[in-house]
Parts: sequence; C-alpha cells; structure tokens
Amino acid sequence: VAALNGSSGLIVGNLIGSNIANIGLIVGICALISVIKTNETMLKRDGYIMIFVSIIFFLLALNGVVNYIEGLIMLSVYFIYILFLIESKEVIKKKFHFKEFVMYFLRLKFIRTLLNFSKNKSKEEKINRGGLTKEFIISAISLAALVYGAKLLVDNSLYFSKAFGISETFIGLAFIAIGTSLPELAVSISAVRKGFNEILIGNIIGSNIANISLVFGISSFIAPVQIAASSLYYLIPAMLVFSVLFLVFIKKGWEINRSQGIVLLTLYILFLLFAGFKGI
Repeated sequence: VAALNGSSGLIVGNLIGSNIANIGLIVGICALISVIKTNETMLKRDGYIMIFVSIIFFLLALNGVVNYIEGLIMLSVYFIYILFLIESKEVIKKKFHFKEFVMYFLRLKFIRTLLNFSKNKSKEEKINRGGLTKEFIISAISLAALVYGAKLLVDNSLYFSKAFGISETFIGLAFIAIGTSLPELAVSISAVRKGFNEILIGNIIGSNIANISLVFGISSFIAPVQIAASSLYYLIPAMLVFSVLFLVFIKKGWEINRSQGIVLLTLYILFLLFAGFKGI
C-alpha cells in the first residue's frame, strides 16, 4: 500500500525498523523470559543467509533508489532460498550451510529442485474439495481484511506524519515497524515458554530475510523506492550491526542469555532515541 502511495519513507522505515525490532525488541524480551538455546544450523545456514541478503540490499540501495529490476533480484534471492530449504529438508543427513547455499545459487541447482518439487506435487493425494472451498473463503476474507487494515494504517500514518511534522521514515521505524513485529513477538513468547527455541530463532531470521528480499522486492517492483541518505548512513548500517551482534550472541555458548537480552533491548531503545533526536 505504501508503494502504491509512493511513500518510500514508510517502506524503508517499516522494513528496516521491523528487522531491528525483531532482534532488539523481540529477542531481547524473550531472552529476559528464558535462556534461548541455539545451534550451529541457525548460525551457519540461515544466519549467514540473513547477512548475505542484507548486504545485497545495502549494495542495491547505494545509488539512492531501488527499482523494479533490483526488486526482481531480491525476489529471486528469496525464492531460491525457499527452494534451498526444500532441498536441504529432502537430504536429512547432509549439512546444508551458507557455502552450500552459495554453490546452490551459482550453479543454478534451484531449477532441479523446482522441477522435482513440481513432479512430487502432481503425485500427491487429491484434496477434499469441500475443505478446499472453506479454506479459500477464509483466506479471501482474511486477505481483504488485511489489505483494508493496511490501507487504514498507511493513510493514518501519513496523516500523523504531516500533522505533527514527523518524517515518514521515523513513523515507519518507530510505530509501524513495532506494530508489524507484534505477530513475531506473540509467536516468539509462546515458543520460548514452551522451549521451542528453534521456532523462535527461525521465526526471527525468516522474518528478517522475508522483509528484505520478499516484501521489499515486491514494493520496489510496484514502484521505485527512494532511499534517503539517513537510511544509507544510519538505518541500514544499524540493521547490519544488530544482525551481526545477533549472530555473535547465537554462537557464544550456543545460547542467548538474560544479560545479552538486556544488551539488545538497551541498544534498541538507544537506536530509536538517536533516530528521533536526529529527525530521521
């Protein structure tokens, strides 16, 4: 919706802010509730891919605009990542880390996965048509409500931005980003209470990868997204710093403890205060 309105500041602020909130706010809160156990795959496969996607985004944004061709590049990276996950799921005993992802990408192995996936889907049992119709209706209603809610959110955000003289980027960064991160917060708190640490970390890393590659890719495909200087010099580097720190904490003792959660929360609060002080 923000892309259709030409509101580049909202897009950039929301997506970068959401990625930072996922790590600083959500992981920070969850680490205060309970120690989060981590493992090697979280770091060497998905964690490194998250950094890889963020660096690609940063490089594409350096000229101050991300156009539809660059949006297609981001979308391609996302779908290749999904195919890579499907491939790594099929071969259980073999470890698939970032190096394997790069070779999978460069050698175009995702084409084979896509072809095999299509063949397997054709062999699956037929879905009950009655159940399918019900799910379709529910999905259609949910999608309509989501689109309407998104339009209300963007319209009101733009109104407050103009009424109070607050930049679109900061509105997206401080308010919309936190709002769009609430589902991750709910899922993560539930996961950490039940001891499902892999779901928690997978949720955060997967959301961050999807925000940059899928959501930003679609947004820039709809309309070119302007990248302000403040985003290049502060917001995107801050996102990279939070991401790297997150991976450092994952590796340290293969757990994220309460003291590290306090560090993440403190840095997140300081990040928002500095952004507001600088008028970003």
